[in-house]
Amino acid sequence: MVINPVNKINGEINVPGDKSISHRAIMLGSIAKGTTTIKGFLMGEDCLSTIRCFRDMGIDIDINDNCVIVKGKGLHGLTKPNKELYVGNSGTTFRLMSGILAAQNFDCIITGDDSIKNRPMKRIIDPLRKMGANIESLHNNDKAPIKIIGSKLNGIKYTSSVASAQIKSCILLASLYTNNETQVIEPVLSRNHTEIMLNYFGGNIVTDNTTAISNPVKELNANDIIIPGDISSAAYFMVACLIIPNSEILIKDVGINVTRDGIIRVLKAMGGFIELRNKREINGELVADIYVKSSSLKGTVIDKKLIPTLIDEIPVIAVAACFAEGMTIIKDAAELKVKESNRIETMVTELSKLNANIIGTDDGMIIHSSPNLTGATVESYNDHRVAMSLAICGLASKEQIYINNSDCVNISFPNFYKLLDEISK
Repeated sequence: MVINPVNKINGEINVPGDKSISHRAIMLGSIAKGTTTIKGFLMGEDCLSTIRCFRDMGIDIDINDNCVIVKGKGLHGLTKPNKELYVGNSGTTFRLMSGILAAQNFDCIITGDDSIKNRPMKRIIDPLRKMGANIESLHNNDKAPIKIIGSKLNGIKYTSSVASAQIKSCILLASLYTNNETQVIEPVLSRNHTEIMLNYFGGNIVTDNTTAISNPVKELNANDIIIPGDISSAAYFMVACLIIPNSEILIKDVGINVTRDGIIRVLKAMGGFIELRNKREINGELVADIYVKSSSLKGTVIDKKLIPTLIDEIPVIAVAACFAEGMTIIKDAAELKVKESNRIETMVTELSKLNANIIGTDDGMIIHSSPNLTGATVESYNDHRVAMSLAICGLASKEQIYINNSDCVNISFPNFYKLLDEISK
């Protein structure tokens, strides 16, 4: 993909449905009793992987445009797949689904692409084993593929060393199949979509600061869902608007869950003009229209207090930091190393090609003001968030840039380049 510099961007847009909520809607819809209609579903490759896996376990799922109808069969309605469950590039599918599969009355193997096979799964294997799960890494390296033999599970009190919604959600989903209370304690509160949606479907989740407590229920009940726009997808357009002069944009119907709004807090702290309009609640999730206009940014410090609320947005925050006066420090973000790529290493390497003043650290980056970015050929590393962040660089740089393997954006944002083109005219 070739990205050319632009003089301004403006317009009113919608971004695709929230990726995290889309995954969870399919999973909970599948194990709830009755029919769930999901509107605003993200038709990205990751979420389609979740649909494929649950279809492989006997769930009838119909797709019509961006509306999905799931005919759930209850907590014990899944059937043994006749092949390995393939999650593609989706770590969310892999880790959350493992919690459900640990308690089924069948065995199965879960695998994925090369990226998934290099991502750490010990973080879910250990707590599931504590609950009584029979789960093993087939290559004895705590990575995919893993085999799960369904077992009777018990509730546990688990203290996680990292704030990870995937770990927490895996345990909470497994807890649906226990007869006693389960507690998950995090160092910092991670995104809470699972807790919200479980309660929306009739679960019994109580939260106390960074502790989620799950009490047993006999069944989940189907419930229709409207999925808000993904704030992680909105982040690219927010940053583009802030760093390109004479720009303004309104992004409609975006989820602003407090465990996900770190990008807004950081960009405001950097001096960005951002207004939240038409705030409301939809199926338990806060939603708003986000109005942004060009601003003079300044450097900031981002640490562990905010990292869990913006971990996926750090690549594009690094782009914003290049155009901010002074220095931006990102720390306590070692989780970036185990995403679709090592996002510390990849962003430092590729932004440096564009003449950015950036260095990597063990747990983050240090970025100095370097607004005069030049052209280059850059690599996406098959990481959708890296590709989209580099595309924003291209809009604001002095010369065009070329992004290799640019189609990986289809994982979360299939019409990304088309939308960029529309607001740049």
